[in-house]
Amino acid sequence: MARTLPNIILTGTPGVGKSTHAAELAEATGLSLLDVNDVIKNKECHDGFDDELQSWIVDEDKLMDEIEDDIKQGGKIIDWHVCDIFPERLIDLVVVLRTDNAVLYDRLKARNYNDKKIENNMDAEIMQVILDEARESYNENIVIELASNTVEDMESNVERISQWVQNWVKDNKDRGDDDDE
Repeated sequence: MARTLPNIILTGTPGVGKSTHAAELAEATGLSLLDVNDVIKNKECHDGFDDELQSWIVDEDKLMDEIEDDIKQGGKIIDWHVCDIFPERLIDLVVVLRTDNAVLYDRLKARNYNDKKIENNMDAEIMQVILDEARESYNENIVIELASNTVEDMESNVERISQWVQNWVKDNKDRGDDDDE
């Protein structure tokens, strides 16, 4: 059966505001929030913890086995710093949040990240690693880059994406009926 609600990936370097955006967007649209970090931790989709980088060593195959059926149903806001593991056929919009270096540095410091983790994340943001991954993995028409420096940016982004969701639902309202003919 065709999906009647879209799937959106909210991605970006750690500290750009993905989780805050995702929670606000879920509330504004009624879509379900899929916090991939929670799935990794709670469903043990990892091969242990990297103490130096303070992050899980993700087993991507196990992760996809765990969440793919959920994503197939649609209506998900996927919150994670990686986007290229999700099959393009299941994704309708990829939002890459970007943050200015000074703002991002302060956010990462406030999280008490160690210097190596801060440096890795700052380098990834400067080199637009996640934006490039998104552009290489998905049709350019579904990838958008949005600034995430201020509360006003977030409010504007949530409004913009909410409007996109409304338009997507309107444009695809008959998709669920296709299989009945």
